[in-house]
Amino acid sequence: MSNPVISKGFSQSNAFMSDRPMSVVGTVNKMFLLLALLSVSFGVVWYQYALGFVDKVAAMTGIGAIGGLVLALIIAFTRKAMNVLVPIYAFAEGMALGGISAVANASLPGIVVQAVVATFTTLFALLMLYKAGVIKCTDKFRGIIIAATFGILLFYLISFVLSLFGVSLAPLQASTPLSIGISVGICVVAALNLILDFDFIENGAIRGYDKSYEWYGAFGLMVTLVWLYVELLELLAKISRR
Repeated sequence: MSNPVISKGFSQSNAFMSDRPMSVVGTVNKMFLLLALLSVSFGVVWYQYALGFVDKVAAMTGIGAIGGLVLALIIAFTRKAMNVLVPIYAFAEGMALGGISAVANASLPGIVVQAVVATFTTLFALLMLYKAGVIKCTDKFRGIIIAATFGILLFYLISFVLSLFGVSLAPLQASTPLSIGISVGICVVAALNLILDFDFIENGAIRGYDKSYEWYGAFGLMVTLVWLYVELLELLAKISRR
């Protein structure tokens, strides 16, 4: 199983062996392409905000967020046309993140740079720990991270439903020690999901999964990085407002 946020049960049978197997290098190259696409749409939306087109930015952010969610679900549950859908997903996420980041940076200048640096520093640090064998993706580790991830998703869902009925969760969203502590915990779980992504990519290459699954490996990694970035952005905002 790759990232549990976007993956249902994954088995060797639905990856199937191929005479054109996936590789770590191929997955990394596709990841760089996805980051480039995300950066382009991110930059376009950010520039529109800088020009003062707030309404346009709001629309683009909404389209990117909804489109990204729909595409993520389609990719996760069908794994069809990944070479087309995954790049579109990255572009949509860039639109969403561009709007969110522009607004956050306008309120707290410099926070976006801090969040980006923290995200990629975490990525490379965990990659080094994984390759060195300091952190191993055992069945127990995978089970704990998956359970924690779905627990967080349930927390988000309950919070959303309560908000529809006018129930405020302000103490959990403000810059209180409890709220910051929750954000730190969520960031840790999001970061450790990277280990599951590394494990999927490495084992997929070893077991000879079809080359199309390079897109899926890059997709899972992208989902985790987007989630981690958003959580770090929120954490930094809470800390800055104290």
